[in-house]
Amino acid sequence: MTPAHARLLTPRRLLMASVVMAIVTITLKTGAWYITDSVGLLSDAMESLVNLASAIFGLVMVTIAARPADESHPYGHHKAEYFSSGFEGILIIAAALGIIWVAGHRLFDPQPIEQVGWGLALSVVSSALNGLLAWVMFRAAREHRSIALEADAKHLVTDVWTSVGVVLGITLVHFTGWLWLDPVVAMGVAANIMREGFHLLWRSSQGLMDEALEPEVMATIQQTLEGFAPANNEFNIIRFDHLSTRKAGQRRFVDLHMHMPAEWSLGRAAAVRGDVEKALMLAVPGLRATIQLLPSDVEAHLDDPRDPA
Repeated sequence: MTPAHARLLTPRRLLMASVVMAIVTITLKTGAWYITDSVGLLSDAMESLVNLASAIFGLVMVTIAARPADESHPYGHHKAEYFSSGFEGILIIAAALGIIWVAGHRLFDPQPIEQVGWGLALSVVSSALNGLLAWVMFRAAREHRSIALEADAKHLVTDVWTSVGVVLGITLVHFTGWLWLDPVVAMGVAANIMREGFHLLWRSSQGLMDEALEPEVMATIQQTLEGFAPANNEFNIIRFDHLSTRKAGQRRFVDLHMHMPAEWSLGRAAAVRGDVEKALMLAVPGLRATIQLLPSDVEAHLDDPRDPA
């Protein structure tokens, strides 16, 4: 994705598009259910309702996350996106339970499916629209490092697979006459989207608990630091330790200690620290580095045993 496209396809704009798309797909899938009376298509329409609620909540959270830091939130509002992901996971699980409840009743009271052709056509059109939007959102989510956008995109993909399963089930019912297949397919769909819901809840909980940066990002940070303190530096003029990282929505943070000769002036030490910070932030987009200066012969005591709280 080019920088121009990244600026155009912001998380907020894409989530607004997701709200509009959810309204369109709800209309199409509700129409498909109405003319066929298929519980599978009803489950598909119910998930689209969840898409709408999730997109609206995600839009609100992304708007909050974009707010600048203030006196009450000196580190910014970036973690608001994790609430969006968690909320979406809860809604997905609720929708899955609702689908299972409806399908369970239909399993013991099978009903014929009417006007299969029109119902499947409406479902396929809505799935194609969701699939296209999800593809665009996944690319933008990687570019902007937005978990809210990624969660919505995953939900749209789940919706696509839901529709594929429903279409397959209704087709089999039409050609075999086995009416029980319709609610069974709906239950299978519910199990799949419930799994996705629990995954989103787990991702959001890890983000709220200050999860460390990804291994590939950590490798980039280490490689950048080695440019200032090579591993084969026998004189050990500059060295780094006590490196810790965390992420909060689109923002990434790294804290570390930089040891240098005690005879260096404060100005020289600060200048080197500034070069290290700039190099880290250039190597890892969205990174904020906090570096504490220490003389080479002084060690921090962060790992010392502490009294229990």
